[in-house]
Amino acid sequence: MAKTKVVSSKTHTKTQLDDYANQHNPNNKAYKARIQNDKMTKQRSKKALAHKAKKIAKRQAEFDEKYGLSYPLEWFCYSNPFD
Repeated sequence: MAKTKVVSSKTHTKTQLDDYANQHNPNNKAYKARIQNDKMTKQRSKKALAHKAKKIAKRQAEFDEKYGLSYPLEWFCYSNPFD
C-alpha cells in the first residue's frame, strides 16, 4: 500500500496546516494555482531540454566534420563478443 503524506500538528502551526490543506483541496484556488505552476514548470523544462539536445547535436556535428568521423560507432564496439 502506498504511503501517504501527512503533516503533523505537533510540528506545524495552524496556518501551515491550513496552507497545506488548501494546496491539496481541488476546490480551492491555491490548489488550482499549484497545478498551473507545475504545468508551466514542466513546459519550460521540456523546452530547455529540447534546446540542450539541439546544442549537443550541433556540437557533435561540428566535431564529426572537424575530425572526419561521419558515422556513429556500432554497438559491437562496446559489447562483449562472447555473449
